[in-house]
Amino acid sequence: MSDQQAAAATTPARVAFLGLGVMGHPMAGHLAKAGHTVAVYNRTAAKAQAWAAEHGGRAAATPREAAQDADFVFACVGNDDDLRSVVLGADGAFAGMRPGAVFVDHTTASAEVARELHAAARAAGLHFVDAPVSGGQAGAVNGVLTVMCGGDAEPFEAMKPVALAYSRAVTRVGEAGAGQLAKMVNQVCIAGLLQGLSEAVAFGQRAGLDMQQVLQVISKGAAQSWQMENRGTTMVEDKFDFGFAVDWMRKDLGLVLEESRRNGARLPVTALVDQFYADVQALGGGRWDTSSLVKRLK
Repeated sequence: MSDQQAAAATTPARVAFLGLGVMGHPMAGHLAKAGHTVAVYNRTAAKAQAWAAEHGGRAAATPREAAQDADFVFACVGNDDDLRSVVLGADGAFAGMRPGAVFVDHTTASAEVARELHAAARAAGLHFVDAPVSGGQAGAVNGVLTVMCGGDAEPFEAMKPVALAYSRAVTRVGEAGAGQLAKMVNQVCIAGLLQGLSEAVAFGQRAGLDMQQVLQVISKGAAQSWQMENRGTTMVEDKFDFGFAVDWMRKDLGLVLEESRRNGARLPVTALVDQFYADVQALGGGRWDTSSLVKRLK
């Protein structure tokens, strides 16, 4: 059975979704469209109420209220502290979840917090899967995200068909924290690739080449990448008002560099590109797409 067939065959579940930002809002919408009963929570209550009015779900006042009676609780918030705030405490999701329920965290956070909350869930008779995503806002809207998961095998297998409502691939890569580490690998790859693509575009333009034509040519060969296919044209045209924001990438690279200090990995290019993104922020480009690295070179 394919992943798509598995998703189609999923028994409707009672789910909660915490965090209705640019990623969470469409992800929760796909869950509702797939036939699941969805309760939502957002720190700004009006967003939860608007989502419920649009999709027919239930807006909850607290994470605990949203999580009550849910089989699966999904979250996509900003960072480690945001995650702890919706999980722990008297109003947190863990306080409302029934024994055996599964918490699935789609936040890009640290491996450390994933291990911490996995242990806390186990102590409370719950399950926790760290499951950061790749694919950006467009992937969330179109339901084609890639999900990298860490945690125990049994709750992963239980959550996978439900998460396929908004994903094209949901894969367990190891124990608790492994999903977050895999997302860090993903961001290291993207950072280095975008710097190389930026230098190539700037070099070609300085040399007087028609870079739209050149990119079309070289994208048929070994230089091809998702970034070239989806961002090359807009980089040449100086268009960056879309996509994955520089501010978010710097947050992610901060997690990478912090982890590298713990595990001893050497990331000289990643550290350099992180500083280049700081330059873009100084240009006022904190909300520009990550492909805006090329702005430094023009």
